[in-house]
Amino acid sequence: MNHKDNDRYLPIGIFDSGVGGLTVLKEIHALMPNEGIMYLGDTARVPYGTRSEETIKRYSAECASFLFKKGIKLLVIACNTASAISLDYIKELIPVPVIGVIEPGALTAVRLTNNKRVGVIGTEATIRSLAYKKAIHSFDESVSVFSKACPLFVPLVEEGWTSGDVAEKVVSIYLSDLLKSNIDCLVLGCTHYPLLKGVIQDVVGKDVRLVDSAIETAKAVKHVLEDTNLVNRVNSINTIRYFVTDSKERFVSVGERFLNEEINDIEVVSLNKYGRKDEN
Repeated sequence: MNHKDNDRYLPIGIFDSGVGGLTVLKEIHALMPNEGIMYLGDTARVPYGTRSEETIKRYSAECASFLFKKGIKLLVIACNTASAISLDYIKELIPVPVIGVIEPGALTAVRLTNNKRVGVIGTEATIRSLAYKKAIHSFDESVSVFSKACPLFVPLVEEGWTSGDVAEKVVSIYLSDLLKSNIDCLVLGCTHYPLLKGVIQDVVGKDVRLVDSAIETAKAVKHVLEDTNLVNRVNSINTIRYFVTDSKERFVSVGERFLNEEINDIEVVSLNKYGRKDEN
């Protein structure tokens, strides 16, 4: 893949079906503060997990093409469902490096586990796809993977109930079976889940190591940028721009809680004209 010298000054593109990918944005920005970022939340069509594979690929292609047209040097698919279904398709569609959120977390889990018993929690769609199990086994077939869908975690996070009795009770109920499986490592397989990390750690105990896919994805982005000589080493103030496909208000109110800072540069866009292969 050939790059021009000034490509390193282009922003990183990130898309998700909604606000969850902001945890990935937050970690990328913390690790690489010189980098500009464009974030697209497809809020008009969230969630992706209830859609067919064909529809998920189409939505993902439209998001990826939109950001590519804006001018990016690397794309992060910050949606577990889209990463599971569309990663290879998007890699063929646009000529920049593309990173999903599943492989970085899976690889870290394989490196961290001592007893080769790893737990994975995520949305029903992500768990049903077996994406993490397949990714973990691609690195080490001998690791036993125990998965659990936790559908109430996302609404808990979006309502701001990330601590206290309600959160602790819900987390305890969902994770009780996993803890009986003697796991020593737990992958947070949804980009909302890092906001529940404190409660989850309390419930599973200090002997179970948590893998935050947002943190691991940020590390993977840095590694790829370094390998492709696309790191922006200029100490400048780079902007973060936000795009959504539906009303700004809820995205801003929930997103600011995710980021602990104001969201200002935000625009509502339509994706209808993006995503066809002949467009790129």
